[in-house]
Amino acid sequence: MKQLFLILMFTTCIPGFPLETRPIHIFMIGDSTMADKDPKAEPERGWGQALQAFFDHTVKVSNHAVNGRSSKSFLDEGRWTAVLDNLQAGDYVIIQFGHNDQKPDEARHTDPYTSYKSNLEQYISDTRAKGAFPILCTSIVRRKFDENGVLVDTHGEYPEAVRQAAEEFRVPLLDLQLRTKKLVSDLGPEQSKSLFLYVPPGAYPNRPGGTQDDTHLNPEGAAAIARLAVEEMKALKLPLAEHLKSTEIHEIRGSPLA
Repeated sequence: MKQLFLILMFTTCIPGFPLETRPIHIFMIGDSTMADKDPKAEPERGWGQALQAFFDHTVKVSNHAVNGRSSKSFLDEGRWTAVLDNLQAGDYVIIQFGHNDQKPDEARHTDPYTSYKSNLEQYISDTRAKGAFPILCTSIVRRKFDENGVLVDTHGEYPEAVRQAAEEFRVPLLDLQLRTKKLVSDLGPEQSKSLFLYVPPGAYPNRPGGTQDDTHLNPEGAAAIARLAVEEMKALKLPLAEHLKSTEIHEIRGSPLA
């Protein structure tokens, strides 16, 4: 037995016997629209929860997004430090804040072109210092239509601040605000409910009175947004796109959401 152990140990150290390699990690930091959801929240999903299904075994999605967090509170609570402790060269960090940065409370609020951009810059510089690659995202839209059936913007200047940061700091941008604006607008006021958390009374024990939520996603919505994110990666020719499952590459090319 000892001889067998020594042989196995030796063969893993010579050419032709590669050690198991660590997968590329995609660390996701952001808010509730991206976060993994507890089963008690069924059928709510974050789009980050659906992303792993698009990639092969060489990529591992590690979703650190948390409900209610802004670019400020995620830093202040030490959540970014926890990500940095596990971040390695060659990994990716997808950054999506904005939904809660606009909230008025001191713990979360940031100004789009000053403190918000400054926080984004910190995430970017810290990521690059570890030899990893930052990716910025604009916030996904809320489902809010006016009386004429036109989708109403609810994020103010935050998406534009992300676009400016992406250009200024030379970071790839997944412009999910624009992509989801088109998707939700094209679906219209009624059909777009199929993406969001619209639950009839009695459908789930944890939601006896039902739910009508124009911010958070259901499983179909999370998968649709994750697909849009992957389409953006492909359009930008990010190396990550080389790790998509072959079936997903085919489906994305022919996707009606493109």
